[in-house]
Amino acid sequence: MATKPAGSLAPTIGGIAADTLLAAQVPGLAREMVATFTDRFPTYSALPKEELAGDITRVVEDNLRTFVRTLRTGRLPTAEDLVEMTRSATRRAEEGVPLGAVLSAYHLGWRMGLDALLSKATPADLDAVIQVERHLLDVLQLVSAAVADAYVEEHQALHGQDQAARHEVLSALLEGQDPHEAARRAGIRPAPAYAVLTFALGDHPDETDSDVTSSVAARRKLRRIQAEIDHHGRAQALHALNPQGGLALLPVEDPEVALTGDWERLTGLVVRIGDRSGATVHAGVAATAAAGIAEAARQSADILEIVRVTGRPPGVYRVTDVLLDYQLSRPGAAREHLAGLLAGLERHPVLLETLRAYVAGEFSRRRAAGLLHVHPNTVDYRLRRVAVLTGLDPTCPGDLPQLRAALVAYDLGA
Repeated sequence: MATKPAGSLAPTIGGIAADTLLAAQVPGLAREMVATFTDRFPTYSALPKEELAGDITRVVEDNLRTFVRTLRTGRLPTAEDLVEMTRSATRRAEEGVPLGAVLSAYHLGWRMGLDALLSKATPADLDAVIQVERHLLDVLQLVSAAVADAYVEEHQALHGQDQAARHEVLSALLEGQDPHEAARRAGIRPAPAYAVLTFALGDHPDETDSDVTSSVAARRKLRRIQAEIDHHGRAQALHALNPQGGLALLPVEDPEVALTGDWERLTGLVVRIGDRSGATVHAGVAATAAAGIAEAARQSADILEIVRVTGRPPGVYRVTDVLLDYQLSRPGAAREHLAGLLAGLERHPVLLETLRAYVAGEFSRRRAAGLLHVHPNTVDYRLRRVAVLTGLDPTCPGDLPQLRAALVAYDLGA
């Protein structure tokens, strides 16, 4: 005859109520589960032995007893029943145990508990086995969701604190202050020198797709970019980025080598960022000892502005890549005079647009026509108008260097 305690709603397996059968095995089964976790999951084996024998084993026992109660009552666990599990999940997040390992341990533990229950089953218990398995899956669904939510919430809080500490380091470097105290709180080592990159990021196609939430697409793009930068900087990089661009500091040993001998590594990073994010990436870069970060940040931003104004293709650029235009961009009487050469076009935006296309198309009227989607004869007519209004003939080789310089000075001063 089936053995079922008064008030128990649990099905019987092997003639014994499932809750009674499992309750008798809790202490030993919990120790067996923890031992299996340490064998199967390296992150658990790396935890202190006293923690495994203490906190972890206690939580596993609590989980088993929670399941015993749900078998006895036939009711799913409440939020109060899951408090210990969620607290344990926050501790695992603090310790850096991956969420995948945490959830895998729960699933493995529930399976071992089910095996312990079914070890006494006979063919006559088929209906009871099905009932127990369905109940276990319902409980596991609730437990997995509660554990994952608690873990992610704690992880985000910790990540937010880490990012805030890293921003303190970045701010200290930009302001010329000693970054060591902020770096200690952030758990990173200040580098002797940095490559300072200023980014301009294009949209991922999903950001402009009406069927996709643009903010979600933008955050996904940004996470991928941050991951590439963190990987390149071996978790010591600093960055302040948004979906449109921002600043990144990559630790280097020698500023000069970073922009010469190690240049391919830096260009490779920007290529990977573009590939991973699915967006166009323009970047200006300067390298300096830590004390010169503020000036390097200004220079990299100036380089990026030149790159964008002059219509250069995506990629990363040093000052040596834009040297003439960089010099033209410096404030002074010469730049003002050059920009003034195009003053006659200020009321003719179509002519300015044509001139820009003509320069971008390497002074080819056909390329310019293609960029503007007009007939080459239209380009010819507009260039003649430019010559009349500026005194510089776009079709005359001798006037081209001065005309291009004037356009750069005009656009940078706009």
